[in-house]
Amino acid sequence: MKYRNIIRATFLRRPNRFLAEVDMDGRTETVHVKNTGRCRELLIPGCEVWLTAPGTPGRKTAYDLVAVWKNNGILFNIDSQAPNQVVREWLAGQNYSRVIPEYRYGDSRIDFYMERDTGDAGVKRYLMEVKGCTLEVDGVGYFPDAPTERGVKHIRELIKARQEGYEAVLAFVIQMDGVTEVRPNTVTHPEFGTAMEEARAAGVTVLFLTCHVEPDEILVTKAIRGF
Repeated sequence: MKYRNIIRATFLRRPNRFLAEVDMDGRTETVHVKNTGRCRELLIPGCEVWLTAPGTPGRKTAYDLVAVWKNNGILFNIDSQAPNQVVREWLAGQNYSRVIPEYRYGDSRIDFYMERDTGDAGVKRYLMEVKGCTLEVDGVGYFPDAPTERGVKHIRELIKARQEGYEAVLAFVIQMDGVTEVRPNTVTHPEFGTAMEEARAAGVTVLFLTCHVEPDEILVTKAIRGF
């Protein structure tokens, strides 16, 4: 996944979860933050950030903030829309006979439905939910960085799907280099950790999708099975 019109800026402040103020060549510009999570350990006044200019008519802001250099020297992609697009590109090379995004299952829309022809065994069906990880502590990724009842609901749907015969997959897109594992952030949302344990017991597969991040690009480098 590549961005067009990438521009460097300096982060100043974040008045709310949707907007940030940045310095661009000496002028202050209000930009859209493509992540409604807290990102407190990332968006620190004075840090280097990267913006894109989508050029969409009628927008209130001309730029989107999509990446930030953390003070440990690691570049983070914080675009919450990037993980699904990155996974769609990755799935295209994984030998599935059918891939359907935004698949209606139960009371939810699961990110991807896939099929794979297994020959005499017939067609194997998969449901995959995708989560983007932008929280890193001492080389380990954590999810979520804010409570997510929606995330818990999706895990429950995957458990149900597994019980109904689907191959159920919870995929974490790690939006930074150098991290190969994502753990549930039980301090922020204990229920998410509980749901992850229930998923483990039910046979839901967890995938850690490691990525390489550049200011204008993010792509999957490896898929690591968690449990």
